[in-house]
Amino acid sequence: MAQLNFGGTTEEVVTREEYPLAKAQDFLSNKTIAVLGYGVQGPGQALNLKDNGFNVIVGQRKGGGSWNKAIEDGWVEGETLFELAAATQQADVVMYLLSDAGQISAWPEVKANLNAGDTLYFSHGFAVTYHQQTGIVPPKDVDVVLVAPKGSGRSLRTFFKQGKGLNSSYAIFQDVTGHAKQTATALGIGVGSGYLFETDFKKEVYSDLTGERGILMGAIAGLFEAQYNVLRKHGHSPSEAFNETVEELTQSLMPLVADNGMDWMFANTSTTAQRGALDWRHKFREANTPIFEDLYASVASGEEARVVIEANQKPDYREKLNQELEALRNSELWQTGQQVRKLRPENV
Repeated sequence: MAQLNFGGTTEEVVTREEYPLAKAQDFLSNKTIAVLGYGVQGPGQALNLKDNGFNVIVGQRKGGGSWNKAIEDGWVEGETLFELAAATQQADVVMYLLSDAGQISAWPEVKANLNAGDTLYFSHGFAVTYHQQTGIVPPKDVDVVLVAPKGSGRSLRTFFKQGKGLNSSYAIFQDVTGHAKQTATALGIGVGSGYLFETDFKKEVYSDLTGERGILMGAIAGLFEAQYNVLRKHGHSPSEAFNETVEELTQSLMPLVADNGMDWMFANTSTTAQRGALDWRHKFREANTPIFEDLYASVASGEEARVVIEANQKPDYREKLNQELEALRNSELWQTGQQVRKLRPENV
């Protein structure tokens, strides 16, 4: 393992140098890997594993959009594409990549078709961590591991095609065979991880739910709306408000931060921007820390899991979700975004 030093804290990580793809291929050479679910994470992980030379099949309920998407991507019914039970029966490694709600619904069927000594793989700690609410308790005779790419399945696939990789966390929940860690590592490299850092199922889901509701989506969407609305209230045009709020951040600044860090960003802006940003960052941090503490507490208590599970069980959930998304899409902020994106040089 490689050792990284983060300001005095040392962390062991697995890189492609310590665990090259050839080693992963050799370790899993006689294993059949079934990817159950072809929605968010399924396509990226399944296709990356397939392209990396692993023996992969897909399990999905027949007849829906995801089944058809799998066929469009080249999976063949009866050869590499099966319904959930059949795929599970054939597999040595069962990658359980249905949605959280889908995992709850399909668990009795999947559990009944697991074989002793199999590996049950997750990319999210939700089902196992909140087992009292999900009902998902893995059998005692299978290995249970996790590899969680830090990004969407689409990004995982895009990066893979570019020869890059998304960093992933990995965790071992249950090691029956004595090989669970090596299996997780091989699968993490196989799906296209940049490097792997260790966690556990609980920490993964706590950080993931906090991130999704916080910086990754909820907080950033709320900050976009707040700044845009204030600028519009004070007479700025939609174009000016959107460009100063979203377009400059996503198209210019964030790629630079991703490549060089925020310290570099501060050092390479005007003195006016530099001084103001350095001062105001403290105010934003202090104002938002209590919100993040509340959010983390809600995640850790299981309240966020309860809300998600109850919402997904309502018969009109999808209809109401679409209404919420439509309202967001039709807001002036994101209608402006649609027009601005059309005017980017590559789209003109």
